[in-house]
Amino acid sequence: MSNWDVEKIRRDFPVLSQKVNGNPLVYLDNAASSQVPNIVIERGSEYLKNEHSNIHRGVHYLSQKATTAYEGAREKVKRFINARDVKECIFVRGCTEGINLVAYGYGRKFVGEGDEIIISAMEHHANIVPWQMLAEEKGCVLRVIPMNQRGELIIDEYEAMLNERTKFVSIVHISNALGTLNPVKQMIESAHKFGVPVLVDAAQSVPHSIIDVQDLDCDFLTFSGHKMFAPTGSGVLYGKQELLETMNPFMGGGDMIRTVTFEKTTYAGLPNKFEAGTPAIASNIGLGAAIDYLNSIDRQSAIAYEHELVEYATEKLSAIEGVKLIGTAREKASVVSFTIENVHPHDIGTILDQQGIAVRAGHHCAQPVMQFFQVPATARASFAFYNTREEVDVLADAVQKVIEVFA
Repeated sequence: MSNWDVEKIRRDFPVLSQKVNGNPLVYLDNAASSQVPNIVIERGSEYLKNEHSNIHRGVHYLSQKATTAYEGAREKVKRFINARDVKECIFVRGCTEGINLVAYGYGRKFVGEGDEIIISAMEHHANIVPWQMLAEEKGCVLRVIPMNQRGELIIDEYEAMLNERTKFVSIVHISNALGTLNPVKQMIESAHKFGVPVLVDAAQSVPHSIIDVQDLDCDFLTFSGHKMFAPTGSGVLYGKQELLETMNPFMGGGDMIRTVTFEKTTYAGLPNKFEAGTPAIASNIGLGAAIDYLNSIDRQSAIAYEHELVEYATEKLSAIEGVKLIGTAREKASVVSFTIENVHPHDIGTILDQQGIAVRAGHHCAQPVMQFFQVPATARASFAFYNTREEVDVLADAVQKVIEVFA
């Protein structure tokens, strides 16, 4: 057992102390959105009370102060993921916008008819639909890396797919529906042998692992703030500077221009080129505060503790007759998805909620995964370092009660 002081950590998250339907809240929906610590709440409040102003364009005191805080958050992002330069860190509303930005700005410029884009069988809809839209528009081909019954990608098949027609690879690091941890560093190396750029959807991995974009050598990586203890509306797209500079802007408007006439517009340099209009200033300052929080704890111990929780939950749930785990990869993080024989996952979620337990029930924006496992949906318990073994016990007892209700 790790020496992680979970009770001390829980005191940093005020939402966890409340009751739901007369029971202590057991929050196990972290893969959808994690909770927010006091430091982030207080930093957002400070901005709104004392610094609120638009950024970059104002010469007055409040604008200068807000700009300093906003760009300070970008510097924190750079260090957090070990980017080479702040120019490589584009603020977006979340992972979905990051993927769409690349599909539009890179894909529409460099991918053409007959070219191939590779994604995987376990992608979130946000990493399927933008590439389908591109394929329909450009006449390119979308190829899908298959997975096995454990919910692991078949890497040999991926490597066999790579060829001179491959123009882009976009893969999830940790599956939101299965918890599978994919060997993205190896997959990036394989793609680079063919000169193919790779985007990593790191929405689930940034909160649960330590990300070093230079070590991974990914060309793009994107994540959402609201899954890593920051406000909604915050997020980051990392891209190698040389690639970002070749791309077309995703949106046009204020702050992304150098000059505008009615005849022609020239664009600003990075990162402004991809940040048209007034951004989510408070949210991204909050993202900076969330990074401060993560830097203040022992990340390696937190990751080890979460791994213990997932293993414990897997053991407890798999021991219950009638429960089937969906996704049993050898390398997993943070997520346990399951079904109960003859019980719809929405009913599972509803009954658990009556006991104060928050899980996600549905297809998790991963309908092809559900089709592969031949289930309409799953119930998903997803963990963070503020969850406890006692909460896993409460979950297991409640699942047993669900079975008894439908017996």
